[in-house]
Amino acid sequence: MYILEINQLRKFLFELFLAIITAAIRKSPFDAFKTFNELNPSISDRHQWRQRYPTSFEFHSSSKLSPLFTILLFSSKMPSLAVKLYSIFFKFQQRYTLHNLTQIPVHAVDPFGITSRREESTAASNPSFYEGVATKDIHIDPFSSLCIRIFLPATVVNFDPTTIIEDKSKDGAFIYSGYSPQARTKHKRLPVVLQFHGGAFVGGSNDSVRNDAFCRRIANLCDVIVVAVGYRLAPESRYPAAFDDGLKVLNWLAKEANLAECGKWMGNGNRNGRRRADAHVFDGFGASMAEPWLAAHGDPSRCVLLGVSSGANIADYVARKAVEAGKLLDPVKVVAQVLMYPFFIGSSPTASEIKLANSYFYDKSMCMQTWKLFLPEEKFGLDHPAANPLIPGREPPLKFMPPTLTVVAEQDWMRDRAIAYSEELRRANIDAPLLEYKDAVHEFATLDVLLQTPQAQACAEDIAIWVKKYISLRGHEFSY
Repeated sequence: MYILEINQLRKFLFELFLAIITAAIRKSPFDAFKTFNELNPSISDRHQWRQRYPTSFEFHSSSKLSPLFTILLFSSKMPSLAVKLYSIFFKFQQRYTLHNLTQIPVHAVDPFGITSRREESTAASNPSFYEGVATKDIHIDPFSSLCIRIFLPATVVNFDPTTIIEDKSKDGAFIYSGYSPQARTKHKRLPVVLQFHGGAFVGGSNDSVRNDAFCRRIANLCDVIVVAVGYRLAPESRYPAAFDDGLKVLNWLAKEANLAECGKWMGNGNRNGRRRADAHVFDGFGASMAEPWLAAHGDPSRCVLLGVSSGANIADYVARKAVEAGKLLDPVKVVAQVLMYPFFIGSSPTASEIKLANSYFYDKSMCMQTWKLFLPEEKFGLDHPAANPLIPGREPPLKFMPPTLTVVAEQDWMRDRAIAYSEELRRANIDAPLLEYKDAVHEFATLDVLLQTPQAQACAEDIAIWVKKYISLRGHEFSY
């Protein structure tokens, strides 16, 4: 009883502190200037970045400093005092969570798994195009908890009565219950971004408040359909569960695209002389019928993988498997991937792993704990293929990898290994630019309290600039 009350008090104090610091950070004078790796001498600032990757996208960002938090936030060197203070409390909370997870018996394997923890703040799906994006949740695997959240931008919608589903309530009023694409209508098709959230494999979720906000931002800026993957978490589901889930969703996209193509020929009556009676073959699939949003508006031939922190490890794995599968994934084609501060590690420490081992939010000792929770005991090792992307003999050869944008933070201990991977991709003649953000911390563009900072907004905008190069309707440069 007393333990329960203490836990409730701790949670209340954490939420109160979070609210105060969030109010401060959202009005902080973050330095949005980014520095780039020396291997990219042709790109030194935002103007040159936009010249290299021309687009119609325009940058709009403004920030006002709250007088109440001027002393707290102002610093000649970022991160600000508010970020540092919140980092301390964040680590305290994470260590408490990790301690609880270590108490779970190693043999307590749950094939069904979980995709979110009770302490995670989640956002309900919203079909009403809130902030220009409608969302829906789908549980795609009956044998596990694997699920997805689809983010559909409002640019696909022609707002007329036939595109809106309305139900009558008891008092006779109409209630908006979601968007349904019209059959036999030519729809605007958008690229698909397959997104994997962060959380060190043991936390986070595809429907968390922070991931929901980030995916909405990407959907709006890139004008794409975002499919956020709710993969199974460790230690309930250890490696390779999360990686298998990522690949399973990519195969699910291929299946949905093929079902949608079947629907064009089998569900449209007398099209090209086909008898209406054939329609029951497609309708008989029941729950396996194509997902309507993706069937009407998704373009699987322009698929981009986007991974955040540990999600970047999953994205890179899925990209490798997509290369190996080749045409077996048709019509899905991975044209590029974005790795945001990937969760890489290795047995030989890099300079940043030594110098920044006790960095903000996710320090090295905490992350070592999560790797022990994620990898099976008999397979644990810092040079495991899931952890180190540069171990010898890893397939396929880097020269076959898709174009890869890597985002790193200056104050992140994982920075150097991500840079090394990006360098190896460039040596293999892959388009693999590196964005290094000055004075930034791990998850600076996706952590809940940092999402509204100019630096986080600028990062999303820069990702959009690069991604649009590979999802342009003019075609793309990469092929298997």
